[in-house]
Amino acid sequence: MSTLPVVAAVDGSEDGWRALDWARDAARRRGAPLRVAHVRHHAVWTPPGAPAVVPPAPEDDPVLAEARARPTAAEGGPRPEYVGLDGAPGALLPELGAEAQLLVLGSRGRGGFAGLLLGSNSLTAARDAECPVVVVPRPGRTVDVVLPAEPGPRVVVGLKVDGPDDTTLDLAFTEAALLGARLQVIAAYPWPIQTWTAPGDLPAPLYDQDAVEHETAALMDGFLAPHRERHPGVHADPLPAPGDAAALLVAASKDADLVVVGRHRRRLLTPARMLGSVTHAVLLHAASPVAVVPPTDPH
Repeated sequence: MSTLPVVAAVDGSEDGWRALDWARDAARRRGAPLRVAHVRHHAVWTPPGAPAVVPPAPEDDPVLAEARARPTAAEGGPRPEYVGLDGAPGALLPELGAEAQLLVLGSRGRGGFAGLLLGSNSLTAARDAECPVVVVPRPGRTVDVVLPAEPGPRVVVGLKVDGPDDTTLDLAFTEAALLGARLQVIAAYPWPIQTWTAPGDLPAPLYDQDAVEHETAALMDGFLAPHRERHPGVHADPLPAPGDAAALLVAASKDADLVVVGRHRRRLLTPARMLGSVTHAVLLHAASPVAVVPPTDPH
């Protein structure tokens, strides 16, 4: 059975070349082939009498030609594959994930508005692709609040103790193992806890923050135990913390090698794919690359 490739989507922008560099290293770590894809967005309609737009052949594609000129193959490893596709990037990019173990993109390509932190194509791919999608940000993103962390390589993952996703944890442990990195596992809990009473009702008993944090930590240890068994070389640091999950993950992204977050699960009344507010915020503001993991299909 062949190994699925790591796919890098390039468009000739510096964002795309950063994605290619990240994908090249990821393929090398995983012993996987590298596929470099360029989706060429050509108009499908031309005015009457105007010459039709003829897309260039793959061998004549200047973006792929530049990609070929870059160092992309590991010593002795498989030669990269170069693929040119014609059509709407928002529709074709997610489809590249159907035959990939990772799809890697820059945060914004050539077609985006200058002020955008995240391009629509990256957002769509992260929401719709069937494989994990890694979005590589532009350098220089600032993080106002920084969480303390041990020095050295580090992968960050968000854990929802009321709805953990093993696929997200598995990718985080796998990447930490491949990078030789520590794994910082963050579980946010709300504080202070808001309680509401009707007029005349007795107020609910006060919650003790230490007790809430202790219970969160205990739940985290239970969810992490099977992954620790499968990856005994990964040192996982659980961090239960009060506050907003997105803010905590963005704060932890400073100097991290990767932040791993899960994509929103489909629900009965909202069957469409959704990123989720936490994942969306992390993609917009994290200083490190972000991996968005599709949830395990319950069916």
